Amino acid sequence: MNTDLLVSVLKRAAQRGATAADGFLVEEGRFSASVRMREIENISHSREQRLSLRVFAGRASAAASTSDLSRDSLERVVDEATALARITADDPHAGLPDPSTLVAEVPDLDLEDAGADLTPEQKIELARRAEAAALESDPRVTNSEGAEYSDRRARYAYATSHGFAHDYGTTGFSISVSPIASRNGEMQRDYWYSSARKRAKLEDPEAVGRKAAARAVRRLGARKMKSVEVPVVFDPETAASLVRSIAGAASGPSLYRRASFLLDRLGTKIAASAVTIVDDALIPSALGSRPFDGEGLATGRTVLVRDGVLESYLLDTYSARKLGLSSTHHAGRDGSGVSVTTTNLMLLPGKTTPAELIRSVKNGFYVTELIGFGVNGVTGDYSRGAVGQWIENGELAYPVEEVTVAGNLLEMLSAIDGVGDDLILRDRTVAPTLRIGRMVVAGT
Repeated sequence: MNTDLLVSVLKRAAQRGATAADGFLVEEGRFSASVRMREIENISHSREQRLSLRVFAGRASAAASTSDLSRDSLERVVDEATALARITADDPHAGLPDPSTLVAEVPDLDLEDAGADLTPEQKIELARRAEAAALESDPRVTNSEGAEYSDRRARYAYATSHGFAHDYGTTGFSISVSPIASRNGEMQRDYWYSSARKRAKLEDPEAVGRKAAARAVRRLGARKMKSVEVPVVFDPETAASLVRSIAGAASGPSLYRRASFLLDRLGTKIAASAVTIVDDALIPSALGSRPFDGEGLATGRTVLVRDGVLESYLLDTYSARKLGLSSTHHAGRDGSGVSVTTTNLMLLPGKTTPAELIRSVKNGFYVTELIGFGVNGVTGDYSRGAVGQWIENGELAYPVEEVTVAGNLLEMLSAIDGVGDDLILRDRTVAPTLRIGRMVVAGT
């Protein structure tokens, strides 16, 4: 990756009258292959590069981006952005971070797979193996929506007009499969996936296929329910979505727009004491890790919630200034602007096994899939379609569908009375199995 290119772009911005500027350059290659019912369905391979630029004229700013890195295109982007900045209204909170706060040394987080690449045929074979394992693992798995293998190699560079210029590379690999199980005319689909920075860390394709098949088969014979108020156990996949909702409410833009149920709650108890949520960017080889944020600030470990108390918000430089706080180094570059993003966000595990959490419920609901986007970020009101298993006398008794789990996120967090020991870093946002003491499960 050429940080020199960014430096020359920023030099031109200064020549055109910018008082400060920064640029972010991404160069990436992607490959994906999908198969369905053992036949190749789709293969795609792409390479792209994107440059996003921010320029400041005093306290006024403008942003621009381009995927055309030819000299003419870059000059045009710089000229347009600097001209725009000069006619934009001042914003007292705009500006780059203080140069003294930029990362001094970029840590090596082992984010790249150094192994030789596979041939396209070998990659297709991984998808085939995952789907074949799903189809062969149970006679009730009769169809498939397909399996996919994908990989991505990217390089990120960031530079500022202060003289900062660093880059780093990443890789990512994933396998997913979506089988369909059928019985007596009823059909149910489910999926499973594995993703990792290093190819060798991917789950075995056969294991992914078998897990996906088991998830689909267990949905056969799903019943509808009457509305009840019972304990609800969220599996790790669905529990992670609760953590995402908390992060969204704790992020700077939601707060300064006053559109967050966590507004003015810093330092207060927002969850049960068993709840600690951490965002850690420095875990070697983890999917969300990065050595610096989208503004060149050193990343680290932020405790968002400690023992139920909201200890930090998630802020970039701009939102921190708006709120009269300091950046938590969570800037992300999305398109031409700067956003707030998390890295490896996790609700830390407890000491109870998932089986013990389920056994502790006499009558309740085990959630394995959530549907829709029924979360109100302003009030915390929560209502989402759900699929799962009914718990009777501590056992998973039968599948349930077409129900809604409803509550308020703050009340739900306070009612967490069981945290599983099954945390696995298999995604950027993760959680263990969670038990919430009481929730409305609304049926027919």
